[in-house]
Amino acid sequence: MSTDEKFMLEALKQARKAFALKETPIGCVIVRDGRIIARGYNRRNTDRNTLAHAELIAMRKAMRKVGDWRLEDCEMYVTLEPCPMCAGAIVQARMPVCVIGCMNPKAGCAGSVTNLLQTEGFNHRTEIRRGVLEEECSSLMKEFFRELRREAKERRETSSGS
Repeated sequence: MSTDEKFMLEALKQARKAFALKETPIGCVIVRDGRIIARGYNRRNTDRNTLAHAELIAMRKAMRKVGDWRLEDCEMYVTLEPCPMCAGAIVQARMPVCVIGCMNPKAGCAGSVTNLLQTEGFNHRTEIRRGVLEEECSSLMKEFFRELRREAKERRETSSGS
C-alpha cells in the first residue's frame, strides 16, 4: 500500500462519519512530516454553516496545531475534489500538495470545472495528485446519493398515501 493510499483510507474514515450524519460524505486529513495532524469531515447541514466543509475544518485544526495560517509543509488528502471555496483556502494557506480521491464534475476546482490550485498569476500553486482510491471514494458518494433518492421517494410515496 502506498503512502497516498494509507492517508486516503484515513480520509475515507472521516467521510464515513459525515455519511453517518446524513452529510455528503467528504473526508479530509492533513499530514505533516508523515503524521496526520488534523482531520475533518463535511458538517454543513449539521452545523448549519456553509463553511463547514471537510477541508476547512481540517485546515483550521492544522493551523492551530502548527501555530500559523501557513501550511507550507503539509499535505492534504481529500476524498472529493475541492470546491472553489476550499481550493481558494488551500492556495491561501500555501499548501504544497493536494491528494484527491475522486473528481467533482459539478463543482471541482482542481481540474474538473476549473483549476484554482494551479492558476497562473496566483502567488502559490499546489501540486495535485488525483485518483487515489478513486473507486472507494466514488462508490461512497454514489451510495450516499442513491440512499438520499430512495429516502426521498419513500417520503413522497408515504405522503401521497400509496
